[in-house]
Amino acid sequence: MVSSRIRVFIADDHALVRDGIVAILQAAADIEVVGTAANGRLALEQIVALTPDVAILDLSMPELDGISLTRQILAARPKTAIVILSMHSSAQHVFQALEAGARSYLLKESAGREIAETVRAVHLGRRHLGGRIAEIVAEGISNRRSTSPIESLSNREREILKLVADGLSSAEIGRRLSLSPKTVDTYRSRLMQKLQITDLAGLIKFAILHGLTPLQ
Repeated sequence: MVSSRIRVFIADDHALVRDGIVAILQAAADIEVVGTAANGRLALEQIVALTPDVAILDLSMPELDGISLTRQILAARPKTAIVILSMHSSAQHVFQALEAGARSYLLKESAGREIAETVRAVHLGRRHLGGRIAEIVAEGISNRRSTSPIESLSNREREILKLVADGLSSAEIGRRLSLSPKTVDTYRSRLMQKLQITDLAGLIKFAILHGLTPLQ
């Protein structure tokens, strides 16, 4: 019988943090911890092999840091939702994680309260940020320039930008909007030209800064 529980992998080089998260998640009836690792290289090998639904990654780890690990996991296992766990609360760290493809960024100081809720949220495809981190991102949104480049976008372009930032492929966006994947790709190219953005990570950051993709 296939388990209906959310399968989670945890990578953190601090045993106390790692064991504490394991204990919290194992106490949840709908979550199962399928593996742990103390460094990024071992985490990558095990995550590729185990294909968990959610991977919780420390930002700073030996051999492979959380940002690099996120990119490599998503290249090999794009359906695994990534949660970055960190002591750092700077906007730079947060946006680096989100641009790499993480669905969530949590501070270690609040992980005990928020980790189970976060796992459930990212498993459902939502972007989820802890309280203080959400405030940092919200402040960036509220402080954006009044003459925003988003004003140059059509309603359809904004709609596609939001779906791209939510992690949908061109085929998935096309099905949702009744467009061909080729048409969606044309819209994406046009968005990049208008916004002077050169890659997908830049589009995601733009969408977050301008409130087009939800924080929770």
